[in-house]
Amino acid sequence: MVTKYDVFEIVIKRRVPTKPKQVLSALRKDAVEYKTIWMMMQALVDEKILVKTEHGFQGHPSTRTTLLYNLIKYCVHNGVNYNDILDKNIASFIARALDVGVVTSKNAGCDSKTFQRYLKILEKYGLVLTISRKPIKTQIFYNSLVKNLLTFFKIKPKVKRFSQEFLLEIKKELDKFTLLRRKNEEKYQQIVTAYEMRFVHHSLSLEGNPITLPDTLLILQKNVIPKSLDAEAVDEVRNYQQAITTMLQDSAEKGMLTIPTILNYHALALSHRKRIAGQIRDVGVHIRGNKNFKIGKLGDIRPRLEKLLQEYTTFRKKKKKSLQEILTFAGYFHNEFQQIHPFEDGNSRTTRLLTFYILLCEDIPILDIPFGLLDEYMLNTKRSQKRVDANLVEFLQKVILYNLKIINEKL
Repeated sequence: MVTKYDVFEIVIKRRVPTKPKQVLSALRKDAVEYKTIWMMMQALVDEKILVKTEHGFQGHPSTRTTLLYNLIKYCVHNGVNYNDILDKNIASFIARALDVGVVTSKNAGCDSKTFQRYLKILEKYGLVLTISRKPIKTQIFYNSLVKNLLTFFKIKPKVKRFSQEFLLEIKKELDKFTLLRRKNEEKYQQIVTAYEMRFVHHSLSLEGNPITLPDTLLILQKNVIPKSLDAEAVDEVRNYQQAITTMLQDSAEKGMLTIPTILNYHALALSHRKRIAGQIRDVGVHIRGNKNFKIGKLGDIRPRLEKLLQEYTTFRKKKKKSLQEILTFAGYFHNEFQQIHPFEDGNSRTTRLLTFYILLCEDIPILDIPFGLLDEYMLNTKRSQKRVDANLVEFLQKVILYNLKIINEKL
């Protein structure tokens, strides 16, 4: 079913005054739909999103029109059906959920059927953590998509940020996972493959790779490359998948991380850039947009890497480790490696890969950082004004519980 937002996208993309019959043609609709399309275009004029001229309809020169276009563009890039979320009612629900923090059937502000429908949409796109099903208890993720959605509908949310641990929930889900995986290893490996590809997209999108999630899946699943894509961006996707696949194979064998192993992962991920692939940097680098992010000096790279790997070896050799110990070390390793910044480029994607490796070797299945948590991840790492390992550890709890819930439900 065509919506006014589909019509808007066509008009804006054309960049010239557009008539209803041209929208009909773009949508491949019959002439009988003309009146419906015209009414949608007129409704967008009434909302001051489009303007009508003697030559046709075109975008209104306003911040709201730009915001809507960017919302739609962002959704398409991340595989989100914008028609699912461009709804004032769901936006109001999200705002209420952000205000209460943890949402239950008692404080959702809507009937049970509507609550379940909204949750289904948000779960589909990785925008919510379902802490428990019975009783239903959820937490909405706040990211730039949610922020801009609420802004578009002129809703000012009260976002509650509070410290929250999920150790007990993770332990419960880990026990469940162990039993379910034992019964269906083949199904688990299918889940790993599916989420590996999503992680490729999510991880590289943080580094500015322009390829959309749908196109990433086309490239990796079917080896189909849309003509409009940049060759280097495609290579980046393929090479990072190769690095992740190798990491997953290595983690299954639970080998020890070494400097040569790390260099190999980087060489695989950056093999489209032969000069720097798998090479410790010999030039100074910085984090663009964050002058407070401290990066290791050239002369400190090797000593700090060796010290970190010694700490890692001590951690791995300890036979009995609590869940808290594992997460604390994973958070520390992530931040320390990212600050050492041993490579000229590709440091952060390698950091995430290594953090996943550490957790997977401890039988904690982490396959992806969900779309809804990508902004929060950046705020706890490269965009952070101050390194606070405890904040990243708390963040990792959410990511791990999200992964476990998804995996266990699919198993």
